[in-house]
Amino acid sequence: MCSWLGTDDRRRKDPEVFQTVSDGLKKLYKTKLLPLEEHYKFHEFHSPALEDADFDNKPMVLLVGQYSTGKTTFIRYLLEQDFPGMRIGPEPTTDSFIAVMQGDVEGIVPGNALVVDPKKPFRKLNAFGNAFLNRFVCAQLPNPVLESISVIDTPGILSGEKQRISRGYDFAAVLEWFAERVDRIILLFDAHKLDISDEFSEVIKALKNHEDKMRVVLNKADQIETQQLMRVYGALMWSLGKIVNTPEVIRVYIGSFWSHPLLIPDNRKLFEAEEQDLFRDIQSLPRNAALRKLNDLIKRARLAKVHAYIISSLKKEMPSMFGKDNKKKELVNNLGDIYARIEREHQISPGDFPNLKKMQDQLQAQDFSKFQPLKSKLLETVEDMLANDIAQLMVLVRQEESQRPTQMVKGGAFEGTLHGPFGHGYGEGAGEGIDDAEWVVARDKPMYDEIFYTLSPVDGKITGANAKKEMVRSKLPNTVLGKIWKLADIDKDGMLDDEEFALANHLIKVKLEGHELPNELPSHLLPPSKRKITE
Repeated sequence: MCSWLGTDDRRRKDPEVFQTVSDGLKKLYKTKLLPLEEHYKFHEFHSPALEDADFDNKPMVLLVGQYSTGKTTFIRYLLEQDFPGMRIGPEPTTDSFIAVMQGDVEGIVPGNALVVDPKKPFRKLNAFGNAFLNRFVCAQLPNPVLESISVIDTPGILSGEKQRISRGYDFAAVLEWFAERVDRIILLFDAHKLDISDEFSEVIKALKNHEDKMRVVLNKADQIETQQLMRVYGALMWSLGKIVNTPEVIRVYIGSFWSHPLLIPDNRKLFEAEEQDLFRDIQSLPRNAALRKLNDLIKRARLAKVHAYIISSLKKEMPSMFGKDNKKKELVNNLGDIYARIEREHQISPGDFPNLKKMQDQLQAQDFSKFQPLKSKLLETVEDMLANDIAQLMVLVRQEESQRPTQMVKGGAFEGTLHGPFGHGYGEGAGEGIDDAEWVVARDKPMYDEIFYTLSPVDGKITGANAKKEMVRSKLPNTVLGKIWKLADIDKDGMLDDEEFALANHLIKVKLEGHELPNELPSHLLPPSKRKITE
C-alpha cells in the first residue's frame, strides 16, 4: 500500500513529457481535466467538452456587430475575393452564421453536416438545435488567407422593433460558445450608427472573460469629417465603457475597410496606419495560437475547479431525507453567501466564479441529490496539471515559436501593401527620397553647412562636443540623439564632416516630424562620398 502511494506521489511530481503543444493539450485535457468536468456536470452548466478538433484547428476570427456595419464586406476586403453565401446590403442581409474556411473547391456545407464532421471544431454546436443549425453554414474556398486563419461571419445584431422577433435559438449563448474557441473577437461599429441596442449590449456582456481577445473597429470612418470623427470616437469609448466593465481600454481601430475610394480623404494617413496595426494583430494569430489555446485551457481549469467546489458545497448542505425542495430554494437564494465562503476557504479570486444570476437560473432545473461530494483526488490532479504540466508546455510553446518565427497570415489584403510604393510609410520619414537619383539631404545641405562652419571645424570635421552643442537644441532626449549620432558617424571616427553633420540634422528633422528612426541607415541616405566606404 505504501509502495503504491509512493509511486503515485512520484508520478504527480514528475511532469508529463509531450512531443508537441497540441498533443500535450489534448492529453492533459482528457486525462486530468475532463474527469473533473464530468464528475461535477460542468458541461451542463458552462461549456461542452472539448474535442481533438478544438486543439488542432486553425486560429479563428469572430466578427460581431449590428446589421450593416460592414462585417461581410470586411471579410471580402481581407480575402479580396467573394465567398459562397456572401450577401451585402444596407438591410440585415446575413441571417446565418457563416464559417469561412479553406477548401479545395468552392462550396457550402450546411450546419447539420458540419456538426458531424470530426475534423471541424463545431460538433458540440448540435446542442443548440435545428433552429440554429439551419442558420449555420461553412463557406469553403481556396484562398491564401484561409490557409492560416478561418473567419466567422455572424448575423447582424438587431435593434429597435426587430429585436422583438425571436431568432429561435439563444443568440448570445452561441456567440459565447464561439468566443471561448476563437483567437480574436472583432466588434464592428458604423460611424453613423453608434447606438448599442439591447441585444448588442447583451452580446457584449456574454463575451465577458474574453476581453483579452476583443478588438473594436470603427468602420466607415471615411464618411465623416475629422471634427465629427473625434466626437464619434469619444462617444464610442463612452458607450463601451458603460458595458465593458474593465479598467483597461479596448483597442479601437478607425478606418474604412472596403475597396472603394475614400469619400472624405482627409484622414487617409490615419486610416492607413490603423489598418496596418489591425493587420499586424491578425497576422500574429497563427504564431500565438498555441499560447492562446494553453491560456484558454488554464481559464477552463480554474472555472472547473470553482464549479467543483460549488457543486460539492451544495451537495453537502442538502438533507438526506426530508425538506429537499425547500432546502434547494434556500441554497439557490443564498448562492452569493456560498460563493463568499468558498472564496475564503480556498483562497479563490472573485473573478474566477461564474455569473451569480446565471448560475442561480441553471441550478433551478437541477436535481441536487445527483450532485457529487468533494473528491480531493480529482482536484489535486488538476492542481498538479496547473502547477507542473502547464509550466512544461510553456517551454514547449516557446520552442515551437522559435522554430516557426515567420508563421503569419499571408495573401489577400495582407499582401497588397507589402511591396512597392503603396506600403505604409513608403517615401516618408527616413524613407523620403528612396527613389530619387539625388541625395535627399542635399536639398537642405546649404542651410546645414552654414551651421557647420560656425562650429569651428578642424580639417573639415567637428568634434563630438561641438556637434552635441548644436544637436541638443532639438530638445530630443539623449537616447534619441545618441542613436542619430551612431547613424550619422558613418566612418566611426568620433567626428562629423559636413555631409555627416547634414545627415544628422536630416535625421533630427525626421524624428521631430513624428517618424521613427531606422535601426540601420538606409542606402539612399548614405552621403555620396561615403558609399564606397560601406561597400
